[in-house]
Parts: sequence; structure tokens; C-alpha cells
Amino acid sequence: MFVAVDDTDSMKGNCTTFLATEIIREFSDLDLIGNPRLVRLNPAVPWKTRGNGALVMRFGKGKGPRRLIGRIGNDPVYCYDGCTDYEPDENQMMERIIPHIAEHHEEDSDPGLLISRRKPSQLFYWRGVRRILSRSDVDPEIERISGKTFEIGCGRGLIGCVCGMAWRPLDSTFELLAYRPPERWGTSRVFDPLSIRDMDHSYPTTFNSWEDRACKVAMVPATPCPVMYGLRGDSESDLMEASRRIKTEPIEREMIFLTNQGTDDHIIRRFNELVPNSSYLIRGKIVSRARHIPGGHVFITLSTPFGEIDCGAYEPSKEFRYALDWLEPGDEAEVMGELRESPRTLNIEKLHVLDTVPVYVKKSNPVCPGCGRTMASAGSGAGFRCRKCHTRSSEPVLEKEIRQIVPGWYEPPTAARRHLSKPLKRMRTEQPVEFVNSRSL
Repeated sequence: MFVAVDDTDSMKGNCTTFLATEIIREFSDLDLIGNPRLVRLNPAVPWKTRGNGALVMRFGKGKGPRRLIGRIGNDPVYCYDGCTDYEPDENQMMERIIPHIAEHHEEDSDPGLLISRRKPSQLFYWRGVRRILSRSDVDPEIERISGKTFEIGCGRGLIGCVCGMAWRPLDSTFELLAYRPPERWGTSRVFDPLSIRDMDHSYPTTFNSWEDRACKVAMVPATPCPVMYGLRGDSESDLMEASRRIKTEPIEREMIFLTNQGTDDHIIRRFNELVPNSSYLIRGKIVSRARHIPGGHVFITLSTPFGEIDCGAYEPSKEFRYALDWLEPGDEAEVMGELRESPRTLNIEKLHVLDTVPVYVKKSNPVCPGCGRTMASAGSGAGFRCRKCHTRSSEPVLEKEIRQIVPGWYEPPTAARRHLSKPLKRMRTEQPVEFVNSRSL
């Protein structure tokens, strides 16, 4: 039986993933089939709270080998990759889950719960991770799969439930989420940053944990939610080992989720028009030098088949903004990111420099071919003139400048990346130019 919950988190501190662990504990009499799934959906949705993530679990009777994927208190949590034909009763499951949703509900959220023996069409995942859907889009699909639902408020969470349950991974990663004891929620987190650095260097399958350039931890949230940290990686077994290297305050529970984080699933690569509140990979040519605005934000303008598009790198992206400063008109590039509606701007998640134009700087005034003397300026816009021979030249002696940027992929520092954005580490590439120092514009 598939169970999905969404929009149960809050800016006040609640967390949908914590609710998932409560549901898993509630159904200790059933087996967990596969890892619980944390499915991130369209990051450009204007009304999201934090990460726009839906949680999906499957319960039944497992068969075959089981895997240890976490613990709640002192109780280990296992999952099975295989299952029997047994299906729990949907109505009984609903009765047991609703009290947990009500307990963790805040007024600024609109939770949804979906229970179904069948999964929705995978088309709903791709629409949900790339576009904005309404209840009228998903309600017929809920009816088609005979899903049982519960909602509070406007029930917007049911949209995420359908889209999250519809996910069939083409690419996937794992995240080990560690949770604090309830008495510590809302207090400052205690951890050893150097233990996170050493863990990150020791386990190359992990990503987005530590930022070497700024010597900064990226896996510990600053919100008052129950999460102590989220350790992401490509290997489930490595996450288990790596987490033991991290020194923190006591951990009350931990769980490994299968996720679509770090996959770029939200990026639309083929399109006939640019619709705001979606994310795209757009190719074009730079038409002007970078522009700086108050707040430390930097913008370039890209000429594309869809017209000129302003593309921005914002202050949190720190030294990544150098890449925009170093671009010249005529350079060819691809930019990846969310298209805002107002002002119409593409927020850059990654930059792919495809080709750079040669840039020449003046070395000196030209030399007279008759006498060998250096010519003098003949006035603004009038070129150069030899005072002795009166010969003229329109161009100075130019020297080709060494460009500071070269073709390749560039990405913001770890802390400034989106959940879904695929890090260069997972793309098996590296930035061809490293930015040494951060700056404050």
C-alpha cells in the first residue's frame, strides 16, 4: 500500500520528513517496502514553504533480504526490496495516520494524505517537478487509481502527494536525515564542523555537505525544524558509515530516504516557449558586460531564439558571480535555472561556457612605417598621425588578452545550490577555473 503526505511542514519548524518517521513508527506491525522516498517538486512554486518535498512510503509484508536504513530511538528500521501480495486495509491506515497529521499541523500549511494500492501515471511526476498544477489537474487521477484522501485547509498537499507517488526514478540519490530530541528543537545546534569536513573528504560518494572554498558546513539547517543534518550521497552504505564520523549533539532518530535530489529533473531542455515559474536550460550569446545592482547581485543579458533574457547570480552565490564578471559580449553559453515572472529573470543555478571570443587591449600607439617613430593621437575618433611624415593610421597596436574564464561548467558554492540541482561532482566534471576568494559587493 502506497502512502504519500505533503505540505505538512511549516516555516515555524515542522518537517514533513519527521512526520514520515512517525508514520513508519506507527506501522511497526507492517513492513516497509523499499526506502521511504523524499521527492522534491518544482522549486519555482511561489507558495512553497522550504524545499517543496513530498514523502512517499510503501507498506506491506516484505519478502527476501532486508536492509537496515535507520533507527527511531533504540529501535532499528529495516526495509525490504520485495513484498508479498498482501495489502493492508486503506481505511484502517487512514485512521492511524490522521492523528499524526493533526498533531503536527500548523495554520500556515495545507496538508494532504493519499493512500492507494496503485501508483499514479508517471506523467504527473514530470509535470509536478517542472510545472505548476492545480487540484483540478490531479483529482481525476486520484479517482482513477481509487485513492483514499485526507486534507486540511485547501488540501494543496494532495497535488504533491500525487506527483510524489508518481515518481519512477531515472536517476536517484540518497539522503540520511538525522533528527534532534524534541527538547532541543528550536535551540542552537551543536556539532563539530571539522568532523564534517573530514567525512566529506573521506567519502567521495557524498555531496553538498561541505564547502572547501569557504570552509563552510552546508548540511546543517538553520531553521528551527527537528532535523540535525541531512547527509546526501550516491551510496546508501557509505552514508551509514559516513554518518558515524560526524560529531554532533545526541541524535534521537535517523532514516535514509531515496530521493530525486541532485538530478536536475526539474530542468526543461526542450520547449517552444518560456513559461515563468519553471526551470530551463537556455543557450545563447552574451550581449553585454555584467551589471551590478545594490545587494551584491550580478546580471548578464543572453541573446536567445526567444529574445533577450536577463540572467542573475545573487549575493548568496558569492564567488560564483566572478564567472559573470568575466564574460564578454559574443561569448556563447548555456544557463540553467528558474525563470521568474516579475521581473522576468532567469536565476542561474549552473553556467556552461561553450565558447569565448578573443579580446584585444591596446598595447601602444602605431609605429610610422616611414620613420619608425610612434604616432601621436590625431584627436578623439580621428586615429593616429606621425608628426614628421604626416602618415596616418586608424588602429593602435593591439595585444590579445588572456581571458580569465574558459569553456566549461561553473556552479555556485554548496550552500547556495538548490535541492534538485545536480552538482558537478555528480556530472563527473570540475570547474576549469576555481575562485579563490569570496567577495562582498
